[in-house]
Amino acid sequence: MNTPALDLAAPAASQTYSYHNLDKGDEASTALAEEVALAIAYNGISQAVMLVSPTDLEDFIVGFSIGSGIIGSADEIYDLKLSGCGSAMQAEVEISSRAFWNLKDQRRQLAGTSGCGLCGVEAVEQALPELAVLPGAPLPPLPWLDGLRQRISQFQPLGQHCGAVHAAVFMNGRGELLMGREDIGRHNALDKLIGGLIRQQVDTREGVAIVTSRCSLELIQKVLRAGIQTLVSLSSPTGLALQWARRHNLNLIHLPQKSGPRVYSASKVPGG
Repeated sequence: MNTPALDLAAPAASQTYSYHNLDKGDEASTALAEEVALAIAYNGISQAVMLVSPTDLEDFIVGFSIGSGIIGSADEIYDLKLSGCGSAMQAEVEISSRAFWNLKDQRRQLAGTSGCGLCGVEAVEQALPELAVLPGAPLPPLPWLDGLRQRISQFQPLGQHCGAVHAAVFMNGRGELLMGREDIGRHNALDKLIGGLIRQQVDTREGVAIVTSRCSLELIQKVLRAGIQTLVSLSSPTGLALQWARRHNLNLIHLPQKSGPRVYSASKVPGG
């Protein structure tokens, strides 16, 4: 896969804007997170337009392609070109013939559905796909989770600067925080992390993904497709997310703000 050098007039991750204090009657300024519309096309066919933070866009495209099931591995991306300026960006992605055929087949299945969103049998099958069960991994040692909320702050510079963004962080098999990505979208942050790990050829099988957002089914599906075997969420999972984690052998841990870690799903029970 050819990785482009970004020479684009995309906005910075944040910009300073003025506002009026209604109670004090004076003017002030603050930093706000930026977002851009990113149109993604595969082999010349438009697939999606996503609102994303204008950082780590190559990571996002690779992670989105994996997490959405468009490709099975990064070697199915042959080329990736980014263009555009300001708040409108485009990504042209060249993928393998096999992946493109599967993508076109999915589009044909969805073509006959009604316009209310996920309607019809085909659409439901797209939302609830058959995914491989993970081989299973031990739960992370408790010390790895101690103070984790505070420790991941080093990977949240944009969030600390202006707020309004989610973060996804990866801890390797030695309990070391290795990589983090931020985005206005919780799915996007995880896609960026997965893409960054894949592009840097990081082994994810013994590591832990940490998300700061609500843990819903879509995030479960993304880590399953990426082969990550443990997911820690700083917010509660949904019931369906929990069911899928148990069904697919994924360790799912909730880290509440004021109590100890809650293991909702464990592929290998400690002491078992």
